[in-house]
Amino acid sequence: MGAVLDDDLIYETLSVVEEIPEGKVASYGQIARLIGRENNARLVGKVLSRADYYGEYPCHRVVNHAGRLAPGFWEQRELLLAEKVKFRDDDHVDMRACQWEC
Repeated sequence: MGAVLDDDLIYETLSVVEEIPEGKVASYGQIARLIGRENNARLVGKVLSRADYYGEYPCHRVVNHAGRLAPGFWEQRELLLAEKVKFRDDDHVDMRACQWEC
């Protein structure tokens, strides 16, 4: 049986996301590992897609493991550029330069 999107997962995920410093990014998998659910990167993404129901969180600082921006999150690039995050190309953050070391 798969993991469930429950209040604990939501709280744990958003608690980690709010710790990502300005100018840095984390991956979905990195967040999943930090909350002890290393196989639940997709659920982390689902939580972030609904984060606005729980308050304001810097979800724009989360990308996939290769640095790719979230599909359909049109403002993400501009928000990251405003924080001086470096990009490899139009759709990928430079993970070597900007990944959050936690």
